Amino acid sequence: MRLAVDIDGTLTRGDGSGALDPRVFEPLREAEAVVVCTGKVLPNATALCTYVGMEANVVAETGGIVYSDNEMRVLGDAEGLNGFVKEYAPDGDLGWGKTDLVNRWRETEVAVPLERDRDEIDEIAERQGLEVLDTGYAYHVKSPDVDKGQGLAAVAETLGLEPSEFVAVGDSENDVHTFEVAGTSYAVGNADEAALEAADYVTESSYASGFVEAFESEKSRR
Repeated sequence: MRLAVDIDGTLTRGDGSGALDPRVFEPLREAEAVVVCTGKVLPNATALCTYVGMEANVVAETGGIVYSDNEMRVLGDAEGLNGFVKEYAPDGDLGWGKTDLVNRWRETEVAVPLERDRDEIDEIAERQGLEVLDTGYAYHVKSPDVDKGQGLAAVAETLGLEPSEFVAVGDSENDVHTFEVAGTSYAVGNADEAALEAADYVTESSYASGFVEAFESEKSRR
């Protein structure tokens, strides 16, 4: 089985800690190939691959950065991001505190906490030619020209595969494009409406339990 899998809300416990559920490790190791498709930055995603013990194939920053075969490629257009930050947060404080580790290594998008005013973020992003996605963990301000689906296609090509050979599992609107290019897609039970509507299947269980359910379900179908 080849997997294209999100992290937050999909491989995590769902207890508010953001921690990975260790039950996901064996399915990830068992898969023939795994592409981690996330809104997180590349260092977070490659670290996950290293510590789980699988090859690092990554779509990061909602498609803005891809990494496979020891090569990083920037697919996202960062134009407009500086303008957004200057207008939205002229003091540089995007809402994550004194040390902003959320955006520290982010190159093609900006993440803003969900506690902030979405209407204001949308208005400023639109003026800069950007779009805003709500992943359930942050507002991601990015170019509308890239997405996780394009990222998966790019990584799959490097691996000599087609994106349609992958089973995608995710939980939010930024997973919809992954679902569209993957051969089969699962939304975990806690997924937002966009992901639920786009998925081929919806698991009864949520978060990591939903991922394990999707893995076992797909495994039994083969």
